[in-house]
Amino acid sequence: MSRVVVTGAAGFIGGYVVEELLRRGHEVVGL
Repeated sequence: MSRVVVTGAAGFIGGYVVEELLRRGHEVVGL
């Protein structure tokens, strides 16, 4: 779908957001 940058990807909420975006088919870049 689209490329998404998530800041704080190693944190609790950021980790959940990354997992959900990947599940929905997005390409994720975590910082």
